[in-house]
This record gives sequence, structure tokens and C-alpha cells, in this order.
Amino acid sequence: MISLTHSPLDPSAILAQVASNDAGAVVLFLGTTREFTKGRQTASLDYECYPQMAEAKLAELEAQAREKWPLIHVSIVHRLGRLGLGEASIAIAVSSPHRQAAFEAGKWLIDTIKEDVPIWKQENWADGTSE
Repeated sequence: MISLTHSPLDPSAILAQVASNDAGAVVLFLGTTREFTKGRQTASLDYECYPQMAEAKLAELEAQAREKWPLIHVSIVHRLGRLGLGEASIAIAVSSPHRQAAFEAGKWLIDTIKEDVPIWKQENWADGTSE
């Protein structure tokens, strides 16, 4: 399942989407807003995208992950809009018969999403500047 949302992410609901009696492993990754980046204090983050482009690329990456690993279910949910400290911007959950495939797929997905998916992040610093 691929989803873009302006609502806070619900890890329990996302885990439920990938649950299966065939899974020996379920891995959940949450990317959260940290307070300091390279010594600068973060106030908030803003995420925006062109939804059709981002959803198409996320679906393509999900299909590639399914080709590489024996995955049962995949859920990728990315939050848009303004996020405060500690809030999750992305959740990736995968289920697989075995843990190695689940961990590898989850790591590959987050690393590739950060590089390839057209979702833009603006960092709003505590000193009032943005980048």
C-alpha cells in the first residue's frame, strides 16, 4: 500500500496493513523529526510533492523491492505538510517469511526513497531561517 497523507502517522494501523500468518518477520521503519541537524536546532519540517509523481515512484520502488525479496506485504506512508519535533514523516512496513529479507527490503526502501522520490523537505530552523 502506498499513501500520502497530511495526518499524523499511526504505526499500529500501518503494522496491521502488513500483518500475515505467513510472515515470520515484520519490520517497521519510522523516520522522525529530530531536534538538531549538523548543530542547527530544528523548529519544524515542511514536506510537499506532486502527489501523482510521488505515488507513481513509490509504487515503482515497491514493485522493485518485491522483485528483490520475498515480501508478503509492503506499506509505505509519507506525511506531507508541517511536522513538529518527534513527529514521523515516513513509515515503511514490510512483512516476509524471514527476517533478513524484511530488514534488507526496509533499509533499501528508505535509502532509495530518500534519493529517488520527488518529495521535498524544507527545514525550518529555530533561528527563524529555512533551508
